[in-house]
Amino acid sequence: MAGQSRKWMILVAVIWIQAFTGTNFDFSAYSSEMKKVLGISQVQLNYLAVASDMGKVFGWSSGLALMYFPLWTVLFMAAFMGLLGYGIQWLVICNAISLPYILVFFLCLLAGCSICWFNTVCFVLCIKNFPANRALALSLTVSYNGVSAALYALAGDAISASTSSLYLLLNSLVPLIVSIAALVPILRQPSVDPLSPEAVRSDSIMFLLLNVLAVLTGVYLLLFGSNTSDTSTSRLLLGGAVFLLVFPLCVPGVVYARRWFHHTVHSSFQLRGSGFILVDDDDLELHKRLVSRETSYNNLNGSSLSDDEVCEYRSSSQKLCNKEEDSARCCEKMIEKDQLVMLGEEHTAHVLVGRLDFWLYYIAYFCGGTIGLVYSNNLGQIAQSLGHSSNTTLLLTLYSSFSFFGRLLSAAPDYVRAKFYFARTGWLTIALLPTPVAFFLLAALSNSTAALRVGTALIGLSSGFIFAAAVSVTSELFGPNSVGVNHNILITNIPIGSLIYGVLAAVIYDGNVGRGLKLMFSDSVVCMGRDCYFLTFVWWGCLSVVGLVCSLLLFIRTKHAYDAFERNRALVEPQRNW
Repeated sequence: MAGQSRKWMILVAVIWIQAFTGTNFDFSAYSSEMKKVLGISQVQLNYLAVASDMGKVFGWSSGLALMYFPLWTVLFMAAFMGLLGYGIQWLVICNAISLPYILVFFLCLLAGCSICWFNTVCFVLCIKNFPANRALALSLTVSYNGVSAALYALAGDAISASTSSLYLLLNSLVPLIVSIAALVPILRQPSVDPLSPEAVRSDSIMFLLLNVLAVLTGVYLLLFGSNTSDTSTSRLLLGGAVFLLVFPLCVPGVVYARRWFHHTVHSSFQLRGSGFILVDDDDLELHKRLVSRETSYNNLNGSSLSDDEVCEYRSSSQKLCNKEEDSARCCEKMIEKDQLVMLGEEHTAHVLVGRLDFWLYYIAYFCGGTIGLVYSNNLGQIAQSLGHSSNTTLLLTLYSSFSFFGRLLSAAPDYVRAKFYFARTGWLTIALLPTPVAFFLLAALSNSTAALRVGTALIGLSSGFIFAAAVSVTSELFGPNSVGVNHNILITNIPIGSLIYGVLAAVIYDGNVGRGLKLMFSDSVVCMGRDCYFLTFVWWGCLSVVGLVCSLLLFIRTKHAYDAFERNRALVEPQRNW
């Protein structure tokens, strides 16, 4: 039981780390001041945001470090990279020191790399300590990464609402402090013993409670994260936010009361297995049995599947071939060409880049979640150009909070699966819908304060869902054992998109500087008016439609594989219960 308590303490420690290390989300809070101090153009400012996102390109280095150093050492390496990257930028923006632009660029790169290292540590802790519920653990903890901007906005108001450079100081110090606080549970990791099916389901209930608590945290930060009242009130609100982050430590007490929850909550809300890598150990075992179907065909005596099960799976797997033979329409043949036969088949990097499904997925992410991230990087300049500079913190909090809710919603398919099953790629398509709607709304009504807030909330909700769901989608489509390599290949679209979309926005912005105002004591120019981002919103909206179409095609091409897996899972489920 002590081991069970310690693993929940580790989960809380991971929540703390994720909640305070999404430091790239508050770039908009100090970007205008950075532009003024450095005397740079909008294009050059965009390159600084790209440098932070380029840290993801070097995310593999954290995995390499874990091969030679203990986990806690890698954690503190990440903390000190952030301390140097953000700390020196703070000295620059405070005019304490002067650095050339190229060195500031590399500082942004170092800070962005630290975020990837923190994420790697969190992923390893979740996977190691929650092998039966690792997707629920990952979904919950990654969600808190989206709320970082709201937390830092509240902390900034509590200390000094008028100093934007304070964000850089907090970005450098807070992750180090949180790493020190998380050190004790990380060093005292329990041994991981196999859990009984009852214990796995009990843990699922715990995750349900933690998700409810996470929703309350998100609502609290949404309501009070952009507080603009006096400092004493802000400090009180910050204390409430910290309390909500500490409160999950009560979970070990819930572990001791699991029998009561089993008889009350669990009996009325049955959580069935949510996928081959998600909730139930038995689902993972089923996945392994299905992946080894060729061996089962050749050696039925050594197989755990019955003849009827093999025939059923073979029938579902051949459904695609029969449809191709019966179909005479060219479009159907193109859609069905080289489709995935089943979920979870391992794809090497060479095979991955040769699949149409991967490139549809890549473009959907590139034209969906990545555009949302670039929008958040430009949020400070967008608010400034529209005359809403005083609302930058509010907009940042809106984006952060709704990104948090979107990440939490990514776990919803696993909770409703017993009552309503829908392919995860279909959920991804639905999640992409708000993005083009938001950008076209911003293009049409950008002068409206309400439209700016609604559009920001929709983009945050959509991108948050995509960020959190991507790991599970990659695992299901291209294999759980190869997800480390394959997902890193997928997220190369983030720095590429940050560069392309950011340059597009910056060129349009600088192209309208004739309508802008020259800042005093600076060589930088501010564009004022609706035209500064109008074409950018139109372009981003059109590109997000492309992403939506690619996501829809991916759903159509993979739906049969999800359906086949669900049928086979349902076929074996009665035998498990028996």
